[in-house]
Amino acid sequence: MHARPADRPGLPEANRKVKGTIHWVSARHAVPAEFRLYDRLFSVPDPDDDSDGLGYRDHLNPDAKTIVQGYVEPAAAAVGPESNLQFERLGYFVADRRDHRIDAPVFNRTVALRDTWAKSR
Repeated sequence: MHARPADRPGLPEANRKVKGTIHWVSARHAVPAEFRLYDRLFSVPDPDDDSDGLGYRDHLNPDAKTIVQGYVEPAAAAVGPESNLQFERLGYFVADRRDHRIDAPVFNRTVALRDTWAKSR
């Protein structure tokens, strides 16, 4: 049995800040998946405010939809369309009703666990 390091995150001796955690999925069993991450449609809170001389189309968020690739466990790939899942530390997702297949799963994020505008308020 090995002693746990005293500088692991959360302990007083920890002199580092962990920016992310890797969740391991068995490489032998992992299924490649597509994740569609949605954000706010507009880059400003009030796109109809024309005091800046711009219209709402000028405030469209170019990052409103981001597609990333990753891997899931076979059980997650096998869920039916429109099934809800929570991926730890990422948010809540739903299997896409049209594109999701067991051999090529597609998940749409419905709720992020972090609010991207929380810092700007």
